[in-house]
Amino acid sequence: MKDVIVRAEKISKIYKLPGEQIAAVKDIDLDIYAGDFISIMGPSGSGKTTLLDLIGCLTSATGGRLTVMGRDVSGAGESCLVKVRRQFLGFVFQDFLLIPSLTVVENVLLSLYFSRQHQDKKRAINVLNLVGLGQRLNHLPAQLSGGEKQRVAIARAIITNPKLLLADEPTGNLDSRASQEVFDLFKQLNEKEGLAVVVVTHNPELGNQAGRVIKLKDGRLAA
Repeated sequence: MKDVIVRAEKISKIYKLPGEQIAAVKDIDLDIYAGDFISIMGPSGSGKTTLLDLIGCLTSATGGRLTVMGRDVSGAGESCLVKVRRQFLGFVFQDFLLIPSLTVVENVLLSLYFSRQHQDKKRAINVLNLVGLGQRLNHLPAQLSGGEKQRVAIARAIITNPKLLLADEPTGNLDSRASQEVFDLFKQLNEKEGLAVVVVTHNPELGNQAGRVIKLKDGRLAA
């Protein structure tokens, strides 16, 4: 039986605003297993990004229980969440978040620095070869296409050997061809490297290529 990486039990997220409360996520049960490739889809405002943030320990639930690699992180403080993120999780966002003054390989090595791991340039080169950027090591982000920038971001996310890669609208700034290439890379990492991947996307043509599709509506799992 596959190991459970993340288990969410009735998790909710309520934002308290002056005079009102907004329930962004409501009573969601979800297990993410080693080797999973999951897409999360739904209309704008359905809670997709909030759910991803909860899974990724970027925010704390206001209700329910969340465990990551068997660790209960429900109500955990920021220092605990930081440790969990560093040890088990990798992140890719719609905006590539590359440092303009750093080369491709330097941007990837930066992830090791923030994770307090050894600055292994050979390892960074191997990861960049894996994502198809072995010939772009010394290029600056401004010299790359949008698809290439996102590949750098993916390399930066996986160099720390996470158990789970979380991607929030990773193709939102890309054309259709580059979007498919990025999604194909996720499939490659999932199938050949065994990396569990969860992708939030508004694009059903891409999202339906995942092994599991989760649809949200009004903060709840849709039928």
